[in-house]
Amino acid sequence: MYDAEAPARADTAFAPFDRLESRVRSYCRSFPAVFVRGSGAWLYDADGKAYLDFLSGCASLNYGHNHPALKQRLVEYIADDGVAHSLDMHSRAKAEFLEAFEAAILRPRGMFYRAQFTGPTGANAVEAALKLARKITGRTNVIAFTNGFHGVTLGALAATGSGGHRASGGLPAQGVSRAAYDGYYGPDVDTAAQLDKLLSDPSGGIDPPAAILVETVQGEGGLNVASAEWLRAIEAIARKHGALFIIDDIQAGCGRAGGFFSFEDMGVTPDIVTMAKSLSGLGLPMALTLIRPERDVWHPGQHNGTFRGNCHAFVTAKAAIDTFWRDDAFAERTAAKGERLRARLEEIAGKHPDVVRGTKGRGMMRGIDVGSGEVSGRIVKAAFERGLVIETSGPRDEIVKVLAPLTIADEDLDRGLDILSAAIADIRGRVQLNAA
Repeated sequence: MYDAEAPARADTAFAPFDRLESRVRSYCRSFPAVFVRGSGAWLYDADGKAYLDFLSGCASLNYGHNHPALKQRLVEYIADDGVAHSLDMHSRAKAEFLEAFEAAILRPRGMFYRAQFTGPTGANAVEAALKLARKITGRTNVIAFTNGFHGVTLGALAATGSGGHRASGGLPAQGVSRAAYDGYYGPDVDTAAQLDKLLSDPSGGIDPPAAILVETVQGEGGLNVASAEWLRAIEAIARKHGALFIIDDIQAGCGRAGGFFSFEDMGVTPDIVTMAKSLSGLGLPMALTLIRPERDVWHPGQHNGTFRGNCHAFVTAKAAIDTFWRDDAFAERTAAKGERLRARLEEIAGKHPDVVRGTKGRGMMRGIDVGSGEVSGRIVKAAFERGLVIETSGPRDEIVKVLAPLTIADEDLDRGLDILSAAIADIRGRVQLNAA
């Protein structure tokens, strides 16, 4: 998708990045611009060019850039000299977030969890979840799934399916057994039954697991969607074999793939839920590991992180709850928008059948399958030239993934999808021109 060997550019706007920043950077290679402002679903570069943002900080900006209600709350808090950093000491900002989370998110859903603030990233939340599961059970093995993505720190990396990511770890991935996700072998193969048979067989070759870790929608793995029936079966397998059932809701949560939690109304009760990305509402770093009370067996200080007390993020996270989640109206609007997105992507697939193999995903977490990373890379480049920021996912980057803000206006959503369709037509034209 990008050229890791790209030389330094003559444009002086890029000089600090080319001269000083590590070669590990990736997104900027697909979107060569210096962005200076963001508002709602729009980004603006240093030259004043506007781009529709269908990346949304990789689902960290579900409410768009600088939502006025969230921004105002943060400005007021800073102006009043509100505490910025508190480790895990008590702060008013944390108390108000916890009370809002309990009242508007947990209690209406009949959910009971304790909140562990880990550190600023989703990987921090996953590391805490795996560590706790191993502490509770005394076991080391964790079941994770094909095409799963859980982070790039060593514990989370071991649970991540991508060979390219795991190869960068510098150590053999340990403590994880891989199982097939729902639909991995096609619709006629029951991969949950396969896993249960392996775990039930003394010679199945899989050590008794401390936990089974799963995403309801695999964001980085290619927008693969697990059915409610399969998730219930996986939870039952975890219970049968004495393992904790952990749902990674880091990318699919906060309204992206359904209700506030992506597993709502699926009939499952995870022991642990990991969250991050849009949890803070304004894109501020914040991660959360939700733990069933009976599973909260930590000793004080047994797991920590310097930036687990980001009070600015607590303030904006509460503001997001107050603005969007005090009733069902926002979730209903988001569901309708997800259906609009589905219909438009299917329309695009029908319009370009020689390029698009089909659509994937759920809710406002959807995309098109174009078969290869080479094709998707060309589409992303052509879309960017036309004013659309959009990324790819999947084991071969073959999925062009739409992560537009949940708050995006219908006309802007349609405009971005029109650009995507035009970008597909554009690359078809270029290929035909080259062939001629």
